[in-house]
Amino acid sequence: MNMKKFNEEAVLHRLKHYLPAQSPLKDFVHHNTLHAFQDQKYEEAIRHASKIFGYKVSLSLEEYRKFYKENLINDQVLINVIVGRKGVDIQNFWLEKVLDAEYNNTLSTKIGHLRSAWKDHYHLDLNTIVHTNLFRILNSYLDQGIAMKNFPYNKDGFLESMRKLESNSLVSFLKTKRAKDLLFSDDLKINYLLNLLVGDESLFEQYLFDQQFAHPGWSGLVSNIEDNPLSLIDERSISLKELITFELLLEVDNLDNSLGNKWSSLSEIPTIKRVEILEETVFTELDEVLAIWQEAFEWTYYDQVLAGLKSNPPYLEVSETPSFQAFFCIDDRECSIRRHIEHFDPKCSTFGTPGHYAIDTYYQPKGGLFYTKVCPASITPKHLIKEVTSERQTESDLHFNKKSHSLISGFLISQTLGFWSALKLMVNIFVPRASPASSTSFGHMDQFSTLIVENRSPKHIRDGLQIGYTIEEMVDRVESVLKSTGVIANFSPIVYILGHGASSTNNTHYAGYDCGACSGRPGSANARAFSYMANHKEVRNLLKLRGISIPESTEFLGGLHDTTRDEFHFYDEELLSPQNLELHQQNQLVFNKALLINAKERSRRFMTIDSKDSQESIYEKVQRRSVSLFEPRPELNHATNALCIIGRKQINHHLFLDRRSFLNTYNYQIDPTGKFLLGIINAAAPVCGGINLEYYFSRVDNEKLGAGSKLPHNVMGLIGVANGFEGDLRPGLPIQMVEVHDPIRLMMVVEHFPEIVLKTIQQNHATYEWFINEWVVLTVLHPETKDIYRFRNGTFELYEPILKNIRLLVSEDLEKVFETQTENLPVYQLS
Repeated sequence: MNMKKFNEEAVLHRLKHYLPAQSPLKDFVHHNTLHAFQDQKYEEAIRHASKIFGYKVSLSLEEYRKFYKENLINDQVLINVIVGRKGVDIQNFWLEKVLDAEYNNTLSTKIGHLRSAWKDHYHLDLNTIVHTNLFRILNSYLDQGIAMKNFPYNKDGFLESMRKLESNSLVSFLKTKRAKDLLFSDDLKINYLLNLLVGDESLFEQYLFDQQFAHPGWSGLVSNIEDNPLSLIDERSISLKELITFELLLEVDNLDNSLGNKWSSLSEIPTIKRVEILEETVFTELDEVLAIWQEAFEWTYYDQVLAGLKSNPPYLEVSETPSFQAFFCIDDRECSIRRHIEHFDPKCSTFGTPGHYAIDTYYQPKGGLFYTKVCPASITPKHLIKEVTSERQTESDLHFNKKSHSLISGFLISQTLGFWSALKLMVNIFVPRASPASSTSFGHMDQFSTLIVENRSPKHIRDGLQIGYTIEEMVDRVESVLKSTGVIANFSPIVYILGHGASSTNNTHYAGYDCGACSGRPGSANARAFSYMANHKEVRNLLKLRGISIPESTEFLGGLHDTTRDEFHFYDEELLSPQNLELHQQNQLVFNKALLINAKERSRRFMTIDSKDSQESIYEKVQRRSVSLFEPRPELNHATNALCIIGRKQINHHLFLDRRSFLNTYNYQIDPTGKFLLGIINAAAPVCGGINLEYYFSRVDNEKLGAGSKLPHNVMGLIGVANGFEGDLRPGLPIQMVEVHDPIRLMMVVEHFPEIVLKTIQQNHATYEWFINEWVVLTVLHPETKDIYRFRNGTFELYEPILKNIRLLVSEDLEKVFETQTENLPVYQLS
């Protein structure tokens, strides 16, 4: 017998490491789905994950070969990849393998072999029997507001709550005497229960991996809540250890109930399959062929981008003051609206920076009971911004009253309002409009409210949080944004600070559509708070001492871009000077023109809209989509994201990038040592890389790493979604968010000297890991020579693009392209 000892603490740590790390729906922030493997090289890591858990981690061989035949994978790029990996001498051998060889591509998994013995030997489907009750109990205990009544005992920890429920209920959730006795016994421990079920201590870890990865959604959520209890508004105390203990108890209970004393531990079954779950795996020839295809697929696109950046025509610096300046989030959906704004007003300037605008705070709306984090998820705020006046009135609907779910009042409501509800639903098919069920980005903050942004007293504290920012703190945040983007002089009369959000009516993953830099919230409070800080007279006086001189006539104006509705709202317009108010009204004409063509550009992906219609007609339809109950795709969010460009706007100003790039404005000239670059990359690698990889893995394996189709989804306890009325929670993204996505890793392009970039990324191990292990592909554009350098194996290597000429496309032709093309577009050079 294998005498491997069971270390409970170590096994629980490993389980938590490999389980999904998805937060509840309200905080749906994108992350690397295979984060547990990020300490390994990307290609090795995804193959290990595939062989351990049965994940599909790339497109299929048939899909790659189809792309090759359609010229979506460049022939010369493919040859270069083979030569780079295998050498010139055997390139023909591997080319034949890649193009024509046949392989058995059946996926295997190490998970489930041990526990399958319950079904194979005892003919008992233990998963089906146990999961039904387990999921219902977890859903009730963790419920955040769907249930009419809270779980009766929820303040003393999960297991203690279950004991109290058992003691005070007329019926029991347990079926047998042994299980009921165990619940209150000192023997209710993982080791003891595993000994009953498994017997052989060397099999305990394999059994727990089998058990917990039979429902990774629920287990991952419990693990996340244990580590981040504040992720729930209505807090619950629960741990993965408690979940496992309770599930083992349910298994003993159901085995006793179904088989009596006719079952014994699994170790007594001679046919059980012993598997070392986490041992090193052997790579196959098919793995290498798929890796070659994936690299060729990625570099076919990368090469276009790098060729376009290298062939950048001379950029004429304009010395005159821009007509206006507008800061946007780096979000890839803002890539197109910025392009259109600059087309309609060539004298303006737009910039990109993370949409929280360095405002690291919680936000509390007027009448709100809870604090909402509006900064990156990794930050623990020490400040609070409060909305203290508001004219907003919350719309209500009797159908969304909890009384509609009770026996008597529910019957009366359905009988009296049921007919009108059905009629209203039918009308909504043809004339969609907003309802209390809609999630609107503009509802995050009243457009005409008052915010407390400035801290006027050291005693101005609530729940340990400082209300507002001191003058010095405001100066630090304004300086950080302006210097990191290179905007330190030549300010326009109006500088727009624009957050973004997304409205939705039929979307359980709505938080994944808002601003990732604001923890999945709209960036309206941040934009407005930053504008207040930048307009503050004392802040400007101190900024002048730090080398930033803002004219008295310059005013910052906060706003919000709803990326679903293609609509802008602006805040505090009444505070503008008469001259700037007039300019603002003129600028809005530019914004409105840009919104119309932006909606048309987006519409080429929408099957229900004819992109040849007039801009006005398309715009109206796009807005209706945002409030339609029957539209599973009000917008495609980050689908097709593939790039992050960090540099001066002129390096890509001439390129059409098809809404595929995160654009972070950065000027190497005022940051020779990389001080600001470090802050930018520390944020961009996990945020943009996390978005990219969650889309990647949800696209290639939507069943295991994604959420499947959203059509059968039900919201469970306001914390996750499951198929039907019960089942495991679905991690990742639904197919409707990723179906048009090309699964390629994010390429980050930084404009600076390679040696500075190398020193910068090496300062933070967590950031460096993204690049050294190639989860994000890093390239550098030399600012003086325009040479391209690719980061690989710890050094920068000169890269010469294969593509020499990028197709020229005059701006007037773009609208014709939008009318006729639905697939991803190549990189164009704009005239």
